[in-house]
Amino acid sequence: MILEKIAMQGAGDVSLTAYILEPSKEMPNMTHRPSVLVIPGGAYRFCSDREAEPIAMAFLTQGYSAFVLRYSVQDAGMWPNPLRDAENAMRLIRSRADEWDLDPQRIAAIGFSAGGHLTAALGTIGAERPNALILGYPCILDEMECIEAFRAPTLDGYVTAETPPTFIFAASDDGCVPIRHSLRFAEALDAAGVPFQLHIFDRGGHGFSLATHVVAPDPAQRALYREDSRWVPMCTDWLNRIFGVA
Repeated sequence: MILEKIAMQGAGDVSLTAYILEPSKEMPNMTHRPSVLVIPGGAYRFCSDREAEPIAMAFLTQGYSAFVLRYSVQDAGMWPNPLRDAENAMRLIRSRADEWDLDPQRIAAIGFSAGGHLTAALGTIGAERPNALILGYPCILDEMECIEAFRAPTLDGYVTAETPPTFIFAASDDGCVPIRHSLRFAEALDAAGVPFQLHIFDRGGHGFSLATHVVAPDPAQRALYREDSRWVPMCTDWLNRIFGVA
């Protein structure tokens, strides 16, 4: 695997960490790989470690090269600076697709909470859009209780037929981002005729990430949220079908 951390221009301390799976003669079907851009949450105040490298590792095991974006936050994260960071990350990945043995038309973006808002923005109003969206307990509406740094735009009204296919997962007992955020975006996708899947778990709260011991060290929490970890195989099965991987 090739590991490279790239400093990027932006309003804040912006970086893109690349985890590139290298070709092997033993795996001839694993060339020109699909990839995923990981956009952590953190209320536009920080980028959560729990929703960064662990997510990249989960997709690496499924044959996807992965990228983690650390975008502008705090005062530097005033809108639309984070969106510009995400657009630049997409451009960079596509510009180096040949070097990294990637398919530039099979790039998904996954975001969590505020990172889900940024991912949804990238797929609806972004100038450089991914080919699929994965939204984990996303903020969508401008009533975003989880985002305190500043107000960012409501996004469901920007969904069109050109919005990429989308996978959404969340928990109905989320005490930070009401479930209506996910439902409103799903309704907009349905109205626009965009393929999507929506998975609402009955418990899990906010920020459950992979819902494994890696990100939830408390044994009681792991037992409570174990079912939520199913989003990973469900998502990769969906994404493989969308991208025609297997």
